[in-house]
Amino acid sequence: MHKTEEIIFLIDDDPSIRRSISLFLTAANYQVETFCSSEEYLARDRFEGTGCILLDMNLDGKSGFDLQNELISHDSLLPIIFITGFGNIPMSVQALKKGALNFLEKPFKEEELLHSIAEGLAISRKLFAEHDEIEKARNLIRRLSPRENEILKYLLTGMLNKQIAGELDIAENTVKNHRQSICEKLEVKSIPEILRIADKAAINPSSVRE
Repeated sequence: MHKTEEIIFLIDDDPSIRRSISLFLTAANYQVETFCSSEEYLARDRFEGTGCILLDMNLDGKSGFDLQNELISHDSLLPIIFITGFGNIPMSVQALKKGALNFLEKPFKEEELLHSIAEGLAISRKLFAEHDEIEKARNLIRRLSPRENEILKYLLTGMLNKQIAGELDIAENTVKNHRQSICEKLEVKSIPEILRIADKAAINPSSVRE
């Protein structure tokens, strides 16, 4: 993926900081969007691509910590790199415990910033790839009929066709036909493959449908 297909979101209330970092990253072939506050960033349409967030810790209105908490509640997949001119160890520990990638104190070295961004983008790509796999698995599961979902529940417990037929009081051949249909709809050929899809979709024997 080319760097210009990804976005670095810079949130800082200092215009000179926004300008200097934006110019530097643009020169390094990154696409950058700048915001003066957490509120301004939150007003933007949700971004569905890969990227990362450079977030000032000390902002008017919602602080960097406040925004971090809100993004966590929204299941954001964008790694956060905190930047601040007034950092301390407790602040950095708190930020990192909540999932921040790094905590850079101003003025920071350009190489350190570029390294953190490269790491953040790599993590973002991995998170989005995992997210896409989960969504694909869930969409496949949604293809199943209620009866196929019921049979899937028993397949996940390791039951054989004959045992499932006994539990549901149906013919074993009917179970075989449903099992074949399940494989076709999930685009797989074996039980281990079914188990992998069910695992990605967070399906368990007691909760087959969302």
